[in-house]
Amino acid sequence: MTTAHAVDEDPPTGTIRERHVLVADDEPHIGRIIKMKLEQGPFRVTLVYDGAEAIEALRRDEDIDVVLLDLMMPHRSGLDVLREMRRDERLRDVPCIILTAAGQEHQHRRAMELGATEFMTKPFSPKKLYLRAAELAGLGEEEAS
Repeated sequence: MTTAHAVDEDPPTGTIRERHVLVADDEPHIGRIIKMKLEQGPFRVTLVYDGAEAIEALRRDEDIDVVLLDLMMPHRSGLDVLREMRRDERLRDVPCIILTAAGQEHQHRRAMELGATEFMTKPFSPKKLYLRAAELAGLGEEEAS
């Protein structure tokens, strides 16, 4: 059983604190791939399938370190969720990676204007996504592997 610690590293045991990642994607297979990849490292993943669920999770869970948002989702888009995050004092600085299908690159500028940290086009490399999430969560290379 893994235990999350309140500090980045527990000096006596060297245990690394799990980082909490919110993944919002309406394609269940994509969400599961991301979740499985992140959980290979020091990540705890909350997986939701639409923008409204993402906003609920962000309001409910106060320990989210990184957010991965699909651009096009039911109820609220990734841009809607990002806009809500940047308006909220508590969530304003949480790193956010926007995931989008090929052909939606025109949304890149809008996502960056709203404060996205990163923009990745599907299909993406799960390894690259993992490494970027680890970097944004403040994990060094050793901690991330």
